Amino acid sequence: MSTTLYSAFVPVFIHYLRQLHATLAVAENHERRTGKPLLRAGLAEGMFPFAQQVTTACGFTVRACCPLLGADAPVLAGGDQDWNALRIRVEATVAWLEQVPAEPINAAEDMQVVTQAGLVSPVFSGSDFALSYALPNFFFHLVTAHSILRSHGVPVGKEDFDGYHQYQPGFSFPQTK
Repeated sequence: MSTTLYSAFVPVFIHYLRQLHATLAVAENHERRTGKPLLRAGLAEGMFPFAQQVTTACGFTVRACCPLLGADAPVLAGGDQDWNALRIRVEATVAWLEQVPAEPINAAEDMQVVTQAGLVSPVFSGSDFALSYALPNFFFHLVTAHSILRSHGVPVGKEDFDGYHQYQPGFSFPQTK
């Protein structure tokens, strides 16, 4: 089976959003156990807090598909105000992605896509937009959300992030000096 534009990013979004959904439960349980709030926790001044990293990651998946589909971005259920709203947003995003048809995405490889990136409006081919812009931006926000949790003591690891790795309980990598 050959790789298509659709198969290179839409199923990837779905897989990692499902992993994120499971991670939300771990984070919420940690918050309840410790009393340390996580939704507004961040890594550094000027960066989005955890909940906004999650909703931004979700938003990038939709923003990646809509131009290639010739469609406006939908308003999805959920939000970032509490754990339930975050779960609903991730679920709504996955449900929306699951109905994205492959054919128009694959046909959009060479279409011109203009997007807003901060203060600039870069122009991409459809494939470059999806693979060089949207996918890395999705992972930036996903990794940042995961890093916020780790930095606040939430017991999540690579196996939670990608669902492929497995380690024995208590495993940690040796520290180098």
